Amino acid sequence: MDLKAKRTVTAYSFLALPSLFFLLIRIFPTLSAFSLSVHTQKGSLTTSNYHQMFADPVFWHSLLNTLAYVVLTIPLQIVIGLLMAMAIERVERLRWFYRIVYFLPYITSIVAVSWVWRLMYDPNTGLFNEILGWVGIAPQNFLQDPKEALISVGAVMIWQMMGFSMLIYSAGLQAIPRLYYSAARIDGAGSWKIFWRITLPLLNPTTAFLAVTGGIQAMQTFTQVENLTGSSGAAAGGPLHSTVSMVVYMYNNGFQEFNMQYASAVAVVLFVIIMIITLFQLKTISRTIEY
Repeated sequence: MDLKAKRTVTAYSFLALPSLFFLLIRIFPTLSAFSLSVHTQKGSLTTSNYHQMFADPVFWHSLLNTLAYVVLTIPLQIVIGLLMAMAIERVERLRWFYRIVYFLPYITSIVAVSWVWRLMYDPNTGLFNEILGWVGIAPQNFLQDPKEALISVGAVMIWQMMGFSMLIYSAGLQAIPRLYYSAARIDGAGSWKIFWRITLPLLNPTTAFLAVTGGIQAMQTFTQVENLTGSSGAAAGGPLHSTVSMVVYMYNNGFQEFNMQYASAVAVVLFVIIMIITLFQLKTISRTIEY
């Protein structure tokens, strides 16, 4: 066996285990979900799962709520993360300390974060209502009012993700050559013009990455809703389905109603929606980067 053949065998040997893992953990469950979605619990082929899903108003609630999470959380966590990164870049000392402090919520358990926020949202003893009382505002039912619940859940998501955006933007800011800023200042450009003409355009790839990954994560929202709105004996997503996401809807049907075929149909629809939105994001942002 010649050297080229040995290298080829070695390369495929190293790829075999990751490929097998990916096949068993990703591809096979995905194909199984597609198969389950077109079968009844007795095993016969059917499309009734999709018909039932599209006729269920709770499904449409979950779809609209999921899109609302994307629209609400992604722009805010990107903007806040960028502002935090730019502010930290101006700090001369302990820059590493501030990055760690703001990044901690991202690496903290989502379950723990959700329960701490749930306690702070409590209408009777919560910190937020205590603060509102100091300024003469009546207590709010953050998680019990359908008009406030989704925004309250979204606030937790933004708070936990903005540290990640800050860290990625910090890396993007450090990658921008200082020469550009020096040349702009020599030409008489002010801070605002430098930001719009140099910093923001050169951060387009970073923004694209955060928009795509954040969008996918927001479309898969589950843990925050489950821990903030769920309770013993009651399914998460309340009140009146005002916070239910598609993953929560899928979980409730699959693991509480024990209808895995119907839950698989929801998973397939969610997969298609995530794929369409991601492709649209990539195409739109790639044009912005090229421009």
